[in-house]
Amino acid sequence: MRTTTLGDVSPDIIRLQNPAPTREFAVLLSPTRRGARLARLLTVAHLAHWGLPTETAAQIVAELANNAVRHGRVLGRDFRLGLRVTGATLRIEVADARGDRLPVVPRPPVPDDAEGGRGLLLVEALADRWGVEAGPTPRKTVWAELDLALRWTCPK
Repeated sequence: MRTTTLGDVSPDIIRLQNPAPTREFAVLLSPTRRGARLARLLTVAHLAHWGLPTETAAQIVAELANNAVRHGRVLGRDFRLGLRVTGATLRIEVADARGDRLPVVPRPPVPDDAEGGRGLLLVEALADRWGVEAGPTPRKTVWAELDLALRWTCPK
């Protein structure tokens, strides 16, 4: 009978059996254009610090934060950006104070000459999954998930 040694196990198998710990970041931001821009910059900084790809996540955060500022703004209430990496999944959450204004899913067609209305179409195209959760009152959270294993190969 042959004994398996560590040399027989590929680094990829070890990485899958011992996934990276959950990483989380959350912050409240003012519902302004500056707050939306800061959400994108903080996403890039944290994902880069964690050694993860930033471009797709930054585009998703830019759209969701912009929507929170434009459609979810309530005077005196901030919006919340949350990033969580669990295993090989990055979950992006943007919660705003307008739980009474949920996005329409599926989205109605946008006229070709419209200046807006394509943000969630972009999120849908970029994310592996996305959705909306109502509550806790008066909030709603729009979330998107990226499967990092499909987008990025861990360095060996």
